[in-house]
This record gives sequence, structure tokens and C-alpha cells, in this order.
Amino acid sequence: MRFLIPAALLVVLLVFLGIGLTRDPREVPSPLVGKPAPAFDLALLGEPQRYTQDDLKGRPVLVNFWASWCAGCRVEHPLLVKLAGEGVEIIGMDYKDTDEAARQWLQRHGNPYRRVVLDAQGTAGLDWGVYGVPETFVLDANGTIVYKQIGPMTEQAWTEKIRPLLQGQKS
Repeated sequence: MRFLIPAALLVVLLVFLGIGLTRDPREVPSPLVGKPAPAFDLALLGEPQRYTQDDLKGRPVLVNFWASWCAGCRVEHPLLVKLAGEGVEIIGMDYKDTDEAARQWLQRHGNPYRRVVLDAQGTAGLDWGVYGVPETFVLDANGTIVYKQIGPMTEQAWTEKIRPLLQGQKS
């Protein structure tokens, strides 16, 4: 009996560990999935008008939080450029960055974004639950978040998860 309780606890611990090891660490559940995009009112890079969550409505869209100082953003950027060339609408949220650094980075690497929203203080990122860049959100035509990609978007994530969601929104 003295060994039964520690053995039972060990079995429970091993079951939880086994379950945890089968999960993808980039798939952190977001409490925002299924909810409207958080409110924001921010400046646009190189444009005089402001941009709000209401501007994300009317069509499915990707919202990509990125920064010029972000190594993972450089990894996913060629894929974003390719997707933009195929007609995917991507809104860039330049996170905790300067206008000039963002301009230079986009000039050097190409600009896949329909609009670049400046989140210099990171307030929108905080409201959206951004842990660190890059993070990409899929929004439906009503401005509701339907998926959150943590880390660089890959061809596999695009093909298996994100594209089917966007295609489902267009139907």
C-alpha cells in the first residue's frame, strides 16, 4: 500500500506528459478565436488616414503581426510575398517598431501587405494576445478571428490549416 500511491501518481504524471508531447507547441489556444477582432485605432505607414478593426470587415483577411527586428518574420516573409502575389489579402501590423525601420525592411524584402498598421507601442498586439512576432490571425468577412498561427507561417501551415479556412470563408 505504501508504494501504491506514488506509483499511481507516477502513472498519472506519465499520462499527462505523454499527452503534452503529442501537441504542437505553436498551437496555443487563443481565447480570441470565435470572437471579433479587438478594437484598435492606429496610424498607417505612409498614409494619412487611420485604420481600425472595422476596416478588417467585408472579406476574409490575414492579419500578420511582424517587425523589422524579428528573425522569424524574415523566415516567413517570402511565403507572404508569394501569397500576396496570388491575391491573398494580408494586413501587416508592424509591432513595436519604428516607421523608418519598417519602411527600409519592406523596401529591402518586398511588401506583401495591403496596408501596414503601425503598432509602435504594442498596445494592439497586447489586446490581440500576441506573445511575440510573427503571429498571424485569420479573420472571416465579419471581422471574427477564426484561427491564430503562432510563429512563422510555413507552407504546411498555409496548405493544411490557413488556406482551407480562407477558402471556407469565400463560399
